[in-house]
Amino acid sequence: MKNRILLICVFVSGFAALQAQQLPQYSQYLINDYVLNPAIGGSHDYFEAKSNNRFQWTGITDAPRTFILSMHGPLKYENMGIGGYIFTDVTGPTSRFGVYMSYAYHIKLTEKMKLSLGLFGGMLQYNVDGSKISMVDKGDPLSNQGVQSVYLPDAGFGLYWYTDKFYVGASVPQLLQNKLKLSDTTDILGTLKSHFYVTAGYKFQAGDKFQIEPSVLMKYVDPTPVQFDISARVIYDKMIWLGVSYRTMDAISFLLGYSYKELLMFGYSYDYTTTELQNYSSGTHEIMIGFRFISKKKEDKPVSDAMY
Repeated sequence: MKNRILLICVFVSGFAALQAQQLPQYSQYLINDYVLNPAIGGSHDYFEAKSNNRFQWTGITDAPRTFILSMHGPLKYENMGIGGYIFTDVTGPTSRFGVYMSYAYHIKLTEKMKLSLGLFGGMLQYNVDGSKISMVDKGDPLSNQGVQSVYLPDAGFGLYWYTDKFYVGASVPQLLQNKLKLSDTTDILGTLKSHFYVTAGYKFQAGDKFQIEPSVLMKYVDPTPVQFDISARVIYDKMIWLGVSYRTMDAISFLLGYSYKELLMFGYSYDYTTTELQNYSSGTHEIMIGFRFISKKKEDKPVSDAMY
């Protein structure tokens, strides 16, 4: 009975999200920040590919599951970057699939400082499986209709001011604010509202081997309150990192990661839910795997601190 009630809550919250926070959460935004801001594309002198798998609220039936695969890097002319990503996000009878491409232009302000402007565009598919929904009103168009889908264009932009040691970024996905309507017989379910992200972080050198990186991510979508991810991690020898993050009104996250020869990366995070869902869920798990395509000419050069 508890799981049935929780399933209803998860489904209802999915539709409520159409008027609130709609995009997936990522605890490892520190490591895969490109998915939040297209201006980051090409900010390193190599291409990199990363995947994130997020299993939210384990223990609750049909809780959100998110997968994302991204890749970005510089063009031949180092002041431009390109990239792209795909993602799937499934919650109960609802699911989303998106494909995006991005372009960024990097302006050199000083010898070590740059400002980047980025754009992304793509297509979003939103699905509702009516066969998994039991409606009180059997005449509701969503009831027993199988999978209904709608395809919508999407776009966003971002700014990124950075050096090897610090960064400040801002981005706005879902700029077009499309109305979500599955068919001519259904009402408008909601609006894909613009989200506003602001990020900032700084790396402090602590001796020869250690670095400390505090950071913050601010998220806002009308009409919900502003949400913050306040994080800090310790990096040892550009190889191992441990961190902790507090997401207001949601969770505390514990992070760890490993970099093999500055080419292959692995990251894991565990979110301990601070809301009432902690009574039913054993937490959220997120796994990240990444690879950097560094040419032989660059292997002898020290890799930028910004990549960790």
